[in-house]
Amino acid sequence: MNMYLFVYDLMQFCGHSWIFTNMIIRFMTFGKGLVMRLCQLLSVLEILHILIGIDKSRLLPRFLQITERIIVLFVVINSQEEVQGKYIVCVLFFLWNLLDVVRYTYNMLSRMGIYYLPLTWLNFSLCIPLYPLSVLSEAYAICVSLPYFESFGTYSIKLPFPFTFSIYFPYVLKMYLLVLFIGMCFTMQNIFSKRKAHQGTDNIKNKRS
Repeated sequence: MNMYLFVYDLMQFCGHSWIFTNMIIRFMTFGKGLVMRLCQLLSVLEILHILIGIDKSRLLPRFLQITERIIVLFVVINSQEEVQGKYIVCVLFFLWNLLDVVRYTYNMLSRMGIYYLPLTWLNFSLCIPLYPLSVLSEAYAICVSLPYFESFGTYSIKLPFPFTFSIYFPYVLKMYLLVLFIGMCFTMQNIFSKRKAHQGTDNIKNKRS
């Protein structure tokens, strides 16, 4: 199982590194983001890893992070071609991949028992400023997409007679913004607790040494 998780982290590292490098080389523009969609779909496996017990991470924070990305990427960005060319999408992808390149590198090496102090510090510290920025970017991308959902009626449903019920998708997205920020508060609390626990472990090791 440890080898499987290592291979999974390696695949995610390669995928996100490819995206990150291409964004820099092409001045943060790279079309429809096939590799991005593939990596985000693969990340669903992380929920399964936690459920079957091979990953000891907490389920709810990871579930929130994965689902918010999938919703923003597939429901908001991928469904509206006009949104895909906005600069906020480039900024969002840049933040996602910067966080993931560090996280998957740390996970991959830690499964081999290799710990580099600068990488460890980055893994537990970089997400503190960048994760809230990524959530704000997700929220802004949703706000940018609202006029297109209103104009094209994408995902809005009006049931035929005798039902007098309809779903206006822009309202759903506006409600989701509230859920997004509530999830961010919960996830940040988990990030701080993990960082504190890791610092406590380091202090114990230093005292023993």
